[in-house]
Amino acid sequence: MDEGRKRVLAIVAGILVARHLKTTEDLFDSKSSPRAESLVAAAVQWAERIMRKIDGVYR
Repeated sequence: MDEGRKRVLAIVAGILVARHLKTTEDLFDSKSSPRAESLVAAAVQWAERIMRKIDGVYR
């Protein structure tokens, strides 16, 4: 995977995660929680799915 694609996936995943975090403490807390880890993993999976769909349309 090239660096540009990684950046796009990170941006999309970040947007998806941020929508589900309730407070600024959730956004900036350096401690990991099972909920946050689960949200990040799900967001990455959705970002990859979105990118595959885009690739299917534009390739």
